[in-house]
Amino acid sequence: MSFSYKPLWKMLIDLDMSKKEFADAVDISMSTIKRMAKNEYVSLKIIDEICDKLECTPEDVIYYIPNKKEEK
Repeated sequence: MSFSYKPLWKMLIDLDMSKKEFADAVDISMSTIKRMAKNEYVSLKIIDEICDKLECTPEDVIYYIPNKKEEK
């Protein structure tokens, strides 16, 4: 199971907000931003904080990427 944070990065562009400004506004570390930039796991607590601060929903922040099933 994978998730992409592309909707979040698009939102930041639309808001004319840098990743550093975003991290400061949401009170998360730059290491968390780096994990998100690599589409790595962050806790739902972080997603909740982002949605609260940016007044958005999880769908505005992430989207699900289904796993590709290997054929036998």
